Amino acid sequence: MKTNKRNSFLLLFGVGISTFGDFIYLIAINIFVLKLTGSPAAVAGLWIIGPIATILTKFWSGSIIDRMSKRRLMILTDIFRAVLVAIIPLLPSVWLIYVCLFILSIGKAFFDPASISYITSLIPAENRKQFNSFRSLITSGAFLIGPAIAGVLLLIASAKVAIWINAVSFLVSAYMLFLLPETERLKNQTKAITLAMIKDDWKKVMMFSRDQSYIVIIYFLAQFFWIVALGMDAQEVVFTQKVLGLSEAEFGLLVSIMGIGSIIGSSTVSIFAKKMSIRLLMGLGYIMVAGGYLIYAFSFSFLTAAIGFIVLGYFNSLANTGFLTFYQNNVPLEIMGRISSVFGTFQSMLQIAFVLLIGFTGEIIPLRYSIIGASIFVLAISLLLTLYVYRPARKIYFLEKSQGA
Repeated sequence: MKTNKRNSFLLLFGVGISTFGDFIYLIAINIFVLKLTGSPAAVAGLWIIGPIATILTKFWSGSIIDRMSKRRLMILTDIFRAVLVAIIPLLPSVWLIYVCLFILSIGKAFFDPASISYITSLIPAENRKQFNSFRSLITSGAFLIGPAIAGVLLLIASAKVAIWINAVSFLVSAYMLFLLPETERLKNQTKAITLAMIKDDWKKVMMFSRDQSYIVIIYFLAQFFWIVALGMDAQEVVFTQKVLGLSEAEFGLLVSIMGIGSIIGSSTVSIFAKKMSIRLLMGLGYIMVAGGYLIYAFSFSFLTAAIGFIVLGYFNSLANTGFLTFYQNNVPLEIMGRISSVFGTFQSMLQIAFVLLIGFTGEIIPLRYSIIGASIFVLAISLLLTLYVYRPARKIYFLEKSQGA
């Protein structure tokens, strides 16, 4: 038990310090590129690189992830990302920075699926729900505190220093992972990845999708929910300023309020994890997040928008914890990397499509109507997801060890 707690702490600390670094870096890289180029378009380009790299990488990265030690892959990726981030402030051209960021996004496309697989193998099934809630709590804290730290660093130092701190956070994360145990026998050493191997891996994912259609439907609905939500998020600044007439400072306060709601929600799940079923977390979480978007879409003042953001932040933690635990408990560990990567490819394509779609419709019709339509669509997805989650015949997919599963 002590070993389990030690491993959980090391993993949470490693992931947490890296997440804090990411949010500091997020602010710093935008400021750095703006100062280097003076071009808002160059800054906008930063947001396109990630999805493009993901689409070009994820369709084959799972083939490597499932054939390598997840722990070793995460350590190597952390070190590689630390070196790349460290050299960004030394680069004289924005195009070289774009190349670095593209390679960093490829590293992230490996790290994220590998981390889900490693967490699943390291954390016992009965502890996953609470671990995921603590991880959500750390992410929420980083979302709230990270930009504030970045702001202080920009005041007392520079964007370069903030970026280098992110590089250090990757090294700390790598060291924490180094202290953790290996969870798999390396009987399946990585072979040269061929087109035939990738094709065969895709066939296995499709076979799993056919045989376990219920799991895939839950996965698709949950991810489709967030894809549409992301399309709305991309218009947040425009909506709050152009439609609600709020200032930049008020928008920043709204984001902070959502972060506080998320921290409180994650804390609630952490404390009551044993008493809250996966079904309850998913059903209540997704419906209430959709409710938060509806309140936001129909808001006419800072106060009503703030209520929507609090609801969004609070129940976002419940939804994410419930879904991630469901995913870890039902997808076989030996193909989890391939499942995450193949599905992630389609997810990235849909993300780009919906961000452009909601932005485009906002140009044709009033943006409020566009956001209201998207929020009603999100509510419909959440209701359909909840109906599937609460199907009596599918109860076995949500049983936990403490319940005799």
